[in-house]
Amino acid sequence: MVPDRWTTGVTVSIISHAAILLALIALLGGCKPPPEERYIAEPGAAARGLAAIKRAGCAACHRIKGIDWPQGELGPSLIDYDDVGPIAGALPGTPANLAAFVRNAPAVKPGSTMPPMPVTPAEARDIATYLMGTSHD
Repeated sequence: MVPDRWTTGVTVSIISHAAILLALIALLGGCKPPPEERYIAEPGAAARGLAAIKRAGCAACHRIKGIDWPQGELGPSLIDYDDVGPIAGALPGTPANLAAFVRNAPAVKPGSTMPPMPVTPAEARDIATYLMGTSHD
């Protein structure tokens, strides 16, 4: 028995719509999660961060915006840090990850040559705020 044209057309139409629906579901399932909300620092955190950077001597190893001397070259330049990407090439560039790395890099990224720094957790957060706020301005 040969199906008539109307039945064949309806069947093809249903299959086409089902295929499109499945493709859309697959595409939506593969989407990235929404980006994290922009980090909003508390007032004064960046200024405290720069002061903590100066006290801890970070510029002995790094070039840092806002510090004219020394301009260390042992570690990577932190000028325009907000464009750097992953922290130490491995960690997602979040304020919390940066603060943890600044405070004790070897604990956060084993094998890091940056030593643990003599800063408190609050100072590390302020340093992260300062560095993440530097840009090409």
